[in-house]
Amino acid sequence: MKSSNIGGQAVLEGIMMKHQDLYAVAVRKPDGEIVVEKDVYRGIAGNARGLTKIPFVRGVFNFIDSMILGIRTLTFSASFFEEEEEQKRTKTEQAKQDRLEKWMMGGTVFLSVVIAVAVFMILPYFLSSFLKPVIPSYHIRTILEGLIRIGIFILYVLLISRMKDIQRTFMYHGAEHKCINCIEHGLPLTVENVRISSRQHKRCGTSFLFFVLAISIILLFLIQVETVWMRVLVRIALLPVIAGISYEVLKLAGNTENPVLDLLSRPGLAIQKLTTKEPDDQMIEVAIKAVEAVFDWRAYERENFHASGTI
Repeated sequence: MKSSNIGGQAVLEGIMMKHQDLYAVAVRKPDGEIVVEKDVYRGIAGNARGLTKIPFVRGVFNFIDSMILGIRTLTFSASFFEEEEEQKRTKTEQAKQDRLEKWMMGGTVFLSVVIAVAVFMILPYFLSSFLKPVIPSYHIRTILEGLIRIGIFILYVLLISRMKDIQRTFMYHGAEHKCINCIEHGLPLTVENVRISSRQHKRCGTSFLFFVLAISIILLFLIQVETVWMRVLVRIALLPVIAGISYEVLKLAGNTENPVLDLLSRPGLAIQKLTTKEPDDQMIEVAIKAVEAVFDWRAYERENFHASGTI
């Protein structure tokens, strides 16, 4: 199965789909209308875009770009539920609001990274350190630290999945996956075909995060330093390396049916049962609109399925 290289994200009452530099956000407004916004996102690398093609380096840029674009598209989708307030603003007030939102977007990305590092990298280390009197082995504590890290991640997903708005977002997340799976399995992109497709996909961001957590265990197991502050510093400094390796594993897993990679993908796919829910047909319609705005799925299927007589 050849990857379509489509990526996406659930937003507020909608879906963002991205292919190469093009992205589209499809949102179902409160009145039931589906609005599609299409644009180009070049990424933070700017004129140094060659960096985004270097293995183990491109993953870091991809991760940061995903966060920036994700927050941008979430802000766009939320705007449809604040229209009455926006209509009351003057042009000057709207310009100020736009500038403020731009700064807030940058601040949100920075704060999100800081919180993620503190909760998923630093906190597990200190929690595992309390076991030193009963478990003197650094390597065993490092493995336990990794298991604590994975446990915190799963607990976090379980807690937020109880929120009503998040449950709907997870349904849209399921619609995103189902659309991509529908295309990559050679089925015409219709509501009926999307409905029967799997809501799990090996290239999902959830799987990426699991690979980050798992690979961090391996690297921290191999790299041992003596002082507490150096151990904290190593955990922060290794994050770009871990992200780069995780991205390559994820990309490879999404482009092959290798049994070893399939096995390594299973924990991430299992966690996706928590981060995706079965969508309704209206959500699927929104996802299809987002896909068709950025990707010619008919040409993809002619090239990869019809020509070989698969379908």
